[in-house]
Amino acid sequence: QEHAYPADELMPLTCRGRVRGQEPSRGDVDDALGKFSLTLIDTLDTLVVLNKTKEFEEAVKKVIKDVNLDNDIVVSVFETNIRVLGGLLGGHSVAIMLKEKGEYMQWYNGELLHMAKELGYKLLPAFNTTSGLPYPRVNLKFGVRHPEARTGTETDTCTACAGTLILEFAALSRFTGTSIFEEYARKALDFIWEKRQRSSNLVGVTINIHTGDWVRKDSGVGAGIDSYYEYLLKAYVLLGDDSFLERFNTHYDAIMRYISQPPLLLDVHIHKPMLNARTWMDSLLAFFPGLQVLKGDIRPAIETHEMLYQVIKKHNFLPEAFTTDFRVHWAQHPLRPEFAESTYFLYKATGDPYYLEVGKTLIENLNKYARVPCGFAAMKDVRTGSHEDRMDSFFLAEMFKYLYLLFADKEDMIFDIEDYIFTTEAHLLPLWLSTTNQTISKKNTTTEYTELDDSNFDWTCPNTQILFPNDPMFAQSIREPLKNVVDKSCPRGISRAEESLGSGPKPPLRARDFMASNPEHLEILKKMGVSLIHLKDGRVQLVQHAVQAASSLDAEDGLRFMQEMIELSSQQQKEQQLPPRAVQIVSHPFFGRVVLTAGPAQFGMDLSKHKAGTRGFVATIKPYNGCSEITNPEAVKEKIALMQRGQCMFAEKARNVQKAGAIGGIVIDDNEGSSSDTAPLFQMAGDGKNTDDITIPMLFLFNKEGNIILDAIREYEAVEVLLSDKAKDRATIFKGKMIPNYIIDSNLEMENMDQKLSENDSHKQNAEEATSASQDVGAVSEESEGESSDVTDLDSLSPANADSDSISLSNQDSYVPGTDEAGAPEPACMQGDNQPQEQKTETESNSKVNWDNKVQPMESILADWNEDIEAFEMMEKDEL
Repeated sequence: QEHAYPADELMPLTCRGRVRGQEPSRGDVDDALGKFSLTLIDTLDTLVVLNKTKEFEEAVKKVIKDVNLDNDIVVSVFETNIRVLGGLLGGHSVAIMLKEKGEYMQWYNGELLHMAKELGYKLLPAFNTTSGLPYPRVNLKFGVRHPEARTGTETDTCTACAGTLILEFAALSRFTGTSIFEEYARKALDFIWEKRQRSSNLVGVTINIHTGDWVRKDSGVGAGIDSYYEYLLKAYVLLGDDSFLERFNTHYDAIMRYISQPPLLLDVHIHKPMLNARTWMDSLLAFFPGLQVLKGDIRPAIETHEMLYQVIKKHNFLPEAFTTDFRVHWAQHPLRPEFAESTYFLYKATGDPYYLEVGKTLIENLNKYARVPCGFAAMKDVRTGSHEDRMDSFFLAEMFKYLYLLFADKEDMIFDIEDYIFTTEAHLLPLWLSTTNQTISKKNTTTEYTELDDSNFDWTCPNTQILFPNDPMFAQSIREPLKNVVDKSCPRGISRAEESLGSGPKPPLRARDFMASNPEHLEILKKMGVSLIHLKDGRVQLVQHAVQAASSLDAEDGLRFMQEMIELSSQQQKEQQLPPRAVQIVSHPFFGRVVLTAGPAQFGMDLSKHKAGTRGFVATIKPYNGCSEITNPEAVKEKIALMQRGQCMFAEKARNVQKAGAIGGIVIDDNEGSSSDTAPLFQMAGDGKNTDDITIPMLFLFNKEGNIILDAIREYEAVEVLLSDKAKDRATIFKGKMIPNYIIDSNLEMENMDQKLSENDSHKQNAEEATSASQDVGAVSEESEGESSDVTDLDSLSPANADSDSISLSNQDSYVPGTDEAGAPEPACMQGDNQPQEQKTETESNSKVNWDNKVQPMESILADWNEDIEAFEMMEKDEL
């Protein structure tokens, strides 16, 4: 409320609201933002769960008074349904409960439900398709195909996007008596069911909304499909329709047959379900153990949850994606709540206090690594601990709720949580809806289902049997074999590609000898069924079609060549790339809470070999570009120099500030509004000469991250930072140093510093396990204007995979990962995560960001902080 209202989201690093169109576009992520105070609506029922009834009453009044749903803005149908429609319905559900209790909300007359109905009608135009599957986006004011709608041309949607509507839409119909919403949601679910792959009973990730053809034929339980399965089972619970349970059981049998490879859940092809579709898992599948608990299948739930917990203990958070041998694939973590959700349900099912310890770990990691002065910041990279200026609404809607419920006793709750079912966004819908306004006639479709011989269904709700043997050690006995599954994943066996580099038959052309400009080489490739494509960005793509090879032996040679090329490319990427670095602000009032993603340099101190990093106060140099002798050496000596990018080589800047006595340097991008949120990281290259004389560390910050430091200087003058390979535990930062009184006065969790310092060794050990990995960073050089040089476009971003020597590979007959895919084979098991991270870059930015006058004064931030995180402080009591 203090920093972001009425914006949709809080930006916790810059302490202001995120308003769509005023910040650089983040692509599809921004489709959740509709200028309708998203976070406030999404969090309404969380306030009641936390027993904040007065605050809830005030929040509802704000929503009724201020929120406008008639904006000319294109939003995601899926996100708007689960977050906004679900938020309004969840708020209405608890509002009428409080009104019945007689103390609060006596004035309430269904205003949130009226808003929900208005929003429901605004979403209905998206269903104007022959299939009944909704368009993925809708304009709140103009619908879909209206000339001013700017949407309606899409042809595809994800399975979860179309299949995660039934709870909210049916609840809206049951609350209001208007049947059309439930009818539309059922029709979409019916269509997906009809289009399932009949031999495997699996569904794909993406479907054509007009024809029903599967666009993406891979199938799993994570991103793109996840909540479709969840809503089938929960629709049975909420609506009492057996057909939903029968569909879920059919899908579940297929999942356990093909996708579940305990403790892993691996995507497969729907037509060839014995063939894995990828070598990594995404973090959204962390909800699945919780769904298995609801189904009653406890053993695999415990196994998968334990595997995920081991990954979290290695990296502090669950990476967005990780490989089958538990290395980072995508390093981001936007504070997703799915693992906390499964932890809560497993504790409810087992009563095992182990899951309270898991929850305690989650809370400690959030407070140690994600809490920043204005809230909790998403992790840009779990390996470095760097932050993103992002706090999604689901963090308060779900993460707070599940963690509080995990530790809450029955007497802590002002209502019975068992009377409600959770939507996928953790909104509360009352179970009495199952017997209210049943306007939909149930169709008996039992004969359409295959008779399944699966003992798992003995446990399906309603379940009259005990959930598992009455043994307090039951869950532990299942977890025990998986205790070290992550650490024991190294070393692993030699891959097929590695075998091809050893003994055995060799292809007529070796990957290391291949030259794309050699006609003889191209002829050999053709014989092996390998074709070569020149891409627009200068890369060369290799594709193998085994059926086009001259013979079966040539096809085998082609396969070995492709495997060699993958291995060669993987090795080259590792040799050329350096991992991202961290700039951690350690002075008052940040105290290590704010961590910025920094690009490395190919010269100077290697921070990965100097684990302590370089710590010092920052100073702006004169001249600011650092391209000539520094004229204020007295201000720079023994400090970390801040300088602007441009006008000369990076190495020249480094030499000049080093000569002036600086102990490190930070180059800040001069491109207004640039951000690591929307641009790929890159390395600062040398100047082509010997750079051994440069001994200080040099890091690069984009404009947005650099401005956070510059704003801090304007506010506080003395700003101290730590340059390191990854963020350091705050107990480590202050170890051996006198703790200033203002740290204690600022309520920054330093009251128990002695205890924290004594615990430092164990914390540090956990942090060290999350070893830095190489990221998709490219090399950049700088060249002064007017000088001749053989290097082209030296002062511009150059992503690593956009150089003319890089090669992309694919094989359409037998799956071979591409060289730019993180699942590519590696020559040996590395001590850490050496997977290049896939970067999604959005450069659309029409509006310049004015950073001045927008950042709230830090004193007001600190004054408000205690109230902002009160819920977490409740969970940090010693008895928990």
